Amino acid sequence: MGFSLDMKTIFVILVTGHVFTVFLISAYWRDHRTDKTITTFFFAKCVQALAWTILTLRGGISDVFTISISNTLLFLGTSFEMIALLKLMNVFSKKLKTVYSIMTISNLVAFHLAILFFNTESNRIAIASFGTAMLMLLPVYHLVYRRETSRLRRIMGLFYLFLALALFGRGIVTLFSSYSWSFFNPGYFQTLSFIGLYLVMLIGNTGFILILKEQADEELIRLASYDDLTGALNRRVFFSEAEKCISACLKDEKPISLLLFDIDHFKKINDKYGHDVGDHVLRELSSKIHEYLGKGNYFSRFGGDEFAILLPETDEQQSMKVAREIGKRIEKESLIEWNFSYTLSMGILTTVPTIDTELEMMYIACDKALYEAKRNGRNGVSRGFLHTEGFEDDKLSQM
Repeated sequence: MGFSLDMKTIFVILVTGHVFTVFLISAYWRDHRTDKTITTFFFAKCVQALAWTILTLRGGISDVFTISISNTLLFLGTSFEMIALLKLMNVFSKKLKTVYSIMTISNLVAFHLAILFFNTESNRIAIASFGTAMLMLLPVYHLVYRRETSRLRRIMGLFYLFLALALFGRGIVTLFSSYSWSFFNPGYFQTLSFIGLYLVMLIGNTGFILILKEQADEELIRLASYDDLTGALNRRVFFSEAEKCISACLKDEKPISLLLFDIDHFKKINDKYGHDVGDHVLRELSSKIHEYLGKGNYFSRFGGDEFAILLPETDEQQSMKVAREIGKRIEKESLIEWNFSYTLSMGILTTVPTIDTELEMMYIACDKALYEAKRNGRNGVSRGFLHTEGFEDDKLSQM
C-alpha cells in the first residue's frame, strides 16, 4: 500500500517548526545580541524559514523564481547554520570564513548555471545535494573527531555525517537513475524526505541549543574552578584535588611535595608601574609555570601574588629541582616593555603521607618555610618539615 503526503502541507510544518525555533531563540537573542554565535544561528533559521515559505508557493508563482530563490536561501541558511556550529566549538577563523564564502558562492553559481544551461531536475537535485553535503563536512569533523569533544557533540556530529552521506547518495543516485527524487512527486521517497527534513529541523535545532547549554555549563564550571586572571586552579578546587592526591600517595606509599611561593616585592611593582603591569606579571608567571609543569601536577593561585604547586609522587630531590628551575626561569625572564625582572621566594614541603597527614598541616608547615625564605633575603627556597622546627635553606641567587 502506497503512502504519500502533500508536500505543501509538509513545507507548512517545516516553516512552522523553523518559525517556532526563531521565536524561542529571539527571546534569548534579545538579551545576547553581542553573541555572534547566537546571532548567526538565529539568522540561519530565519533564512531557512523564508526558503521553505517560498517553496510552499511553488505553482502559484514562477517555478524558476521559486526554485532559484528558495535554493539560494537554503544554501545560505545551511552555510550560516554550519558556521554557527563552528563558532560554538570555538574553531571558526578568518580562514574558515573564506572557505565557507567560497563554498557558498560556488554552490550558488553552479546551481544557477544548471538552471540556465542544464535545467533538468536531476542536475538541480544533484548540485543541491552535493553542495549542501560539502557544507556539513567541517562541522562533522570537529564534532566527531576532536579529542576533547563531548558525547553530545559526537552524537550531533554523527547525525550530520549521516545526513551528509545521505545527501551524497541522493545526488549520485539522481544522476544515474530514471526515478524522480523530487520532493514534489508522490511516493516513498517523498515520505522519507519529509521524515528526514523534519528530523533535520528537530535534531539540528534541539542539538544546537543543547550544545549551547553544555558550553554554558562548561564555562560555569571553568569560572568556578579557575582563577580568571591567571587560568590557575582556585584555592577551593586545588585543596579538593590535593586531598585526593594525598589519599592516593598514602595508598601507594609515595611521596608528595607542596610548593608555596610569591613574587618578591610585588607591591613595589604595582606601586611603580601600576596594577595593569602587575596583572601582566601574574599572567606571564602563570603562563611560564603552565608550560613547565607536566601532567598530573596542580598549579593554583591562592590570592594576590601567592601561588601553590602540588607535585604528587615527587621526592625531596625532585621537588627541589622543580623549585630551582622555576626560580631560575622566572629570574632570567625580563619584561622588555618595562625593563625589569622579578624573583620568587618559595617554601617546600615533602612527605610520605600517613593516616595522620592532613593538608592543613602541610600548608601551615610550607607557609612557615615560605616566610623563612623571605627572612633569609628572598629569591630563595626554604624547606619545611612536618613535626619539626627546622628549615633547610637554598638561595637561588647562589646556584
